Amino acid sequence: MSGDTAGVLHGELHDELVAAMQRVPELAGQDMTLTALTGGITNRNYRVDSAGMRERFVIRLGGNDTHLLGISREVEHAATVAAAGVGVGAEVVAFLRPEGILVTRFIEGTPMAELDVHAPHVIAKIADSIRRFHEGPAIPGLFIPLRIVEAYRALAVARGVVVPPEYAQAQSIARRVELALIMNPLEMLPCHNDFLPGNLIDDGVRMRIVDWEYAGMGDPFFDLGNFSINNNLTEDEDAAFLAAYDATETPRADRLARLVLFRVISDFREAMWAVLQEGISTLDVDFKAYASEHFERLLANAATVRFTRAIREVAG
Repeated sequence: MSGDTAGVLHGELHDELVAAMQRVPELAGQDMTLTALTGGITNRNYRVDSAGMRERFVIRLGGNDTHLLGISREVEHAATVAAAGVGVGAEVVAFLRPEGILVTRFIEGTPMAELDVHAPHVIAKIADSIRRFHEGPAIPGLFIPLRIVEAYRALAVARGVVVPPEYAQAQSIARRVELALIMNPLEMLPCHNDFLPGNLIDDGVRMRIVDWEYAGMGDPFFDLGNFSINNNLTEDEDAAFLAAYDATETPRADRLARLVLFRVISDFREAMWAVLQEGISTLDVDFKAYASEHFERLLANAATVRFTRAIREVAG
């Protein structure tokens, strides 16, 4: 994957990783340089360079207690393999058990953060890659966002974290959404569930997707709403995005409404993810402010006429 670097790795961790890489045939016996890649909050990623190889690789290490966030490294591995198989992910070189270290080939390309995500051709390219994965083979694991939110809350409370007062109002909104969705369920498809800008790379031909740790079978509209809200798409851009995804000139009103609802649900998951991180993460990140930002946006969007209309449209 492409990404900004944060310096060459030295010391004990460097030695441990180099030793582990001896179990990877492509890297065994090589004189390696490991460079930290920036951008991740939960995990640590290192690019592997060697004077004896033209190819470069990426080592991915999980963060502390990430299983509490609903992350399974086995599912991440399976999803990454599936994504590579349909041409939208990085090729998996090795998965080292029991450490849970994932080794992939480095994707040469332009990070989405350097692109104009609001450009129609970029939106269409991203929609195409998401659809390709959704149409691919099933993967292990489930992703049910509202059950995940509830689990995050319980785990946070058990660790002494004070749950923000906005949670109760957000939960009430989410129950309205869930009732509407139950009235019109969709088939569960393989989903990525974490479309932050840092997880997309344009290789010049296709938009490649990395970071599959939250992947699982779920409602495909979580991916669409998640991408939309995380990248601040406008209403017109949502319509263009869904039209590209559905390969149609004009998206159906009920499907566009479903995307609108999942924009709100995405922020609920993101906010409670940060609340739980307050109790488990050792990183120097202001997770309280992060949660507050997403709760604020959730409540603002849920108070709009657009959201109210979407509830009625999806519920039928």
